[in-house]
Amino acid sequence: MLTYQEPPAGGTGAVTVELTPQEAEQFRKVADEVTGMLPQGRAAGPEQLDDPRLLAEIEVAARWLPPRLARALSHFRRQGNAHGVLLVRNVPLDDDLPPTPADGAAPLRSRLGTATVAQLAAVSWLGDVIAYADEKAGRLVQDIVPVEGAEACQENSGSVLLELHTEDGFHPYKPDFVTLLCLRADHERRARTTYGAITRALPRLSAECVRVLRRPLFRIHLSSSFGGPGTRTTGTGTGTVSPPLPVLSGPDTDPEIVADFHAMEPLDATAARAFDELREAMLAVLDGAVLEAGDLIVVDNRAAVHGRTAFRPRYDGQDRWLRRCFAVADLRPSRAVRPPGSQVCAPLKPAGAP
Repeated sequence: MLTYQEPPAGGTGAVTVELTPQEAEQFRKVADEVTGMLPQGRAAGPEQLDDPRLLAEIEVAARWLPPRLARALSHFRRQGNAHGVLLVRNVPLDDDLPPTPADGAAPLRSRLGTATVAQLAAVSWLGDVIAYADEKAGRLVQDIVPVEGAEACQENSGSVLLELHTEDGFHPYKPDFVTLLCLRADHERRARTTYGAITRALPRLSAECVRVLRRPLFRIHLSSSFGGPGTRTTGTGTGTVSPPLPVLSGPDTDPEIVADFHAMEPLDATAARAFDELREAMLAVLDGAVLEAGDLIVVDNRAAVHGRTAFRPRYDGQDRWLRRCFAVADLRPSRAVRPPGSQVCAPLKPAGAP
């Protein structure tokens, strides 16, 4: 049996951009100029961000981000890097941070304008923001917090080891980039966001393993939010699974990966052996970072898988709190499943549904 190994404690293994105080202040000014446009009032919540005019204003404002940061994001979008991850430190946050939400979503009265605009501005350099009606109520910016009673879940509400995975790898319009902005670290600094790039693992794979991984011999159990009412939950995921798909695709020396080491099911013994070999190789090249407040990590969801080590929440209002936002390089292919003017994909239909 393969065993999980902690990533190296020293260093993140990621390309890191640490903003200077002057750059962080410039970033804050850009964000603060747009926060006045955010929805206000009792009904103003994160779901109200799905407004093309607002997103266009944020994209325009993002052209005034510190040039060093803009260049790093632009380069990562076009060329990536060996680790499939970019880490930005000292991103501006709101001065008055409320308690970590207990139910997985910030209260409507909490706009968190600076953090919201800062994250969306950074995302605009990566592509177009995208969200899914099945997940987190279709919010463009989502709260990732531990939820009491969900500790053992292999989802963002859990606090046990979160296995390496491609984000929403089962979705036909999965995100190309995953961004996680840390508002508050976990109490004991034990939660390491982990990641591994397929190009680093590739030399460890046998030719036969690669050949098998390129065949459509794998299915992913959808996460519970995508299963729909009455979906049966299994030990792996939901009873709803993706069509058969390959794990690797694209160029031989620079492939793309879709993998989930909790919810992916090999369809035969040969596929299972290849998948075990891949997992062992990914663990051998694993890196990770404990995210502190103001850290923004960007994962290339095509080139790397990511996860998180276990931590112990206290449910005291000061637990770990990340905000998540997805981007795609091109929003147009998903236009048939999005309402006009919306960045949110309609709910997935179960296999066989009309």
